[in-house]
Amino acid sequence: MIELVEYLVSALVPDGDYTVEQRDGDGTTDIVVSISKNDIGKVIGKQGRIAKAIRTLVKSAGGRGSVRYNVVIEEKNEI
Repeated sequence: MIELVEYLVSALVPDGDYTVEQRDGDGTTDIVVSISKNDIGKVIGKQGRIAKAIRTLVKSAGGRGSVRYNVVIEEKNEI
């Protein structure tokens, strides 16, 4: 599932600075996309439409398994 999210984000931000990681929990798995402040708007989209579409794709692709997937988009902490 993480490959699907990486593919979608790389298509939206080909030259951007982002990381995609997986955090496992009890019955749910969070796929966290950390993206730079300059490119976060491209992934979220107007009124969150692109982010909602990514979440819908991930939930439908993982629908048959016993693990539920959540997509979390956060701003990357630049030091």
